[in-house]
Amino acid sequence: MTETAKAITPEIIACPEESAALPIEHAAIFEERKDQIHRIGEGAFSMACNRDSLAGAVSQRACVFCGSRVVLYPIADALHLVHGPIGCAAYTWDIRGSLSSGPELHRLSFSTDLQELDVVFGGEKKLAKALDELIPRYEPKAAFVYSTCIVGLIGDDLAAVCKAASQRHGIPVIPVQSEGFKGNKREGYLAACKAMRTLVGTGDISDISKLSVNIMGDFNLAGETWIIKDYLTRMGIQTVAGITGDGRVDDLRRAHGAGLNIVQCSGSTQDLAKMMRDDFGIPFLRVSWIGIEDVAESLYAIAEHFELTQPELATGPDGGIVERTAALVRDELAALMPQLKELRRDLEGKRAAVYVGGSFKAFSLVKAFRHLGMEVVIVGSQTGTEEDYRELAAICAPGTIVVDDANPLELSAFIKEKDVDIFVGGVKERPIAFKLGVGFCDHNHERKIALEGFVGMLNFAKEVHASVMSPIWQFVPRRELRNSPVNTGEEA
Repeated sequence: MTETAKAITPEIIACPEESAALPIEHAAIFEERKDQIHRIGEGAFSMACNRDSLAGAVSQRACVFCGSRVVLYPIADALHLVHGPIGCAAYTWDIRGSLSSGPELHRLSFSTDLQELDVVFGGEKKLAKALDELIPRYEPKAAFVYSTCIVGLIGDDLAAVCKAASQRHGIPVIPVQSEGFKGNKREGYLAACKAMRTLVGTGDISDISKLSVNIMGDFNLAGETWIIKDYLTRMGIQTVAGITGDGRVDDLRRAHGAGLNIVQCSGSTQDLAKMMRDDFGIPFLRVSWIGIEDVAESLYAIAEHFELTQPELATGPDGGIVERTAALVRDELAALMPQLKELRRDLEGKRAAVYVGGSFKAFSLVKAFRHLGMEVVIVGSQTGTEEDYRELAAICAPGTIVVDDANPLELSAFIKEKDVDIFVGGVKERPIAFKLGVGFCDHNHERKIALEGFVGMLNFAKEVHASVMSPIWQFVPRRELRNSPVNTGEEA
């Protein structure tokens, strides 16, 4: 290898003065990111997080526009118009498997397609013309207009154009201030929450029960919101709005009439829950609909909240809300547990790596793998907070690697170090797993299989089993080395 080639290896990039003495898994960590990675049991816990991604590291974290788009996109009867170059509009209907029980306007993507001359002379007229064409044609309940990087740079007055369009067409036209350069994906979540807040509080709430909730931070991937709605209905609880899974503009308008907000993905919608708490006095609970323990605990927490705050409504001739919840959980587990027991026989002792967008999924997946007899040895997320990672460290075993905003170089090194059997992630992580000869489970927003609720746990277990136990892995070089006579203790 030449001196030039040596100069660009991961070891030299990460730790030029120490690389020769470091194992590859440590050398793959960039100096600037050392405080975003923690190995449980190696010193006091300390994690930096929610910082902008390291330039040039091909980070897994997305931009502000991406964050706002994924939150608002499932509102099915709204128009979604991306004000910017056509490339940004590529982040569109196929990014989520969000299903709708009615209108599907969200499945269409629109862009103002800004060109060079628009950058010079401004894109406000082009935006106004696009709204005047699209709103009469599709008759949406509202329109969300997303600002992108170039719009922020040239200074288009998005709010003024949207306000004028709203007056002309008689519907809410809402600017989403999501210029990508403003920060990272979490900033996009906040921009989306601010946009939705303009709708909340503008609808009639006279027919809403006090035993009612808004389902927040769930996006109806593969119909998962419907699973949760069914559980709530069996408990005797009305669902006012899905925010934003199977979302509707009119439901958002009357969301302030709900008695409780239940927040799954705290990063994406907790800001809105806090706004509604401060403005309307609606409390919120953090929940998770993934894994046996968390689903059951979430249902019981909701039931106990209403039993405490609405005791006169939470009981009836057929028993109280807690009793109904207990019966629901008991019936679901009676059907689920025997099937999990069969799958666990093959999975006992296997190792998993988890890298997901929201940290709530990481918590639930660690617990879900335990029900399958598996250990999570690598865990991380794109948008977790220090508190999230501290809690993750508390429930994982010593030696587990906790990572914030990982990049492919690090993930590859950690997977090889821990010799995992399955990698749970999203579309960006799939190539890493397959190139390293590791089974993969898609747990991100592109998936088409429901993984929430008790039925989701069974779907997840079946997918993990099918991937881990596939005979194809015995032919990859890494598995051949693990199964060689030297490593198994057998005589050649």
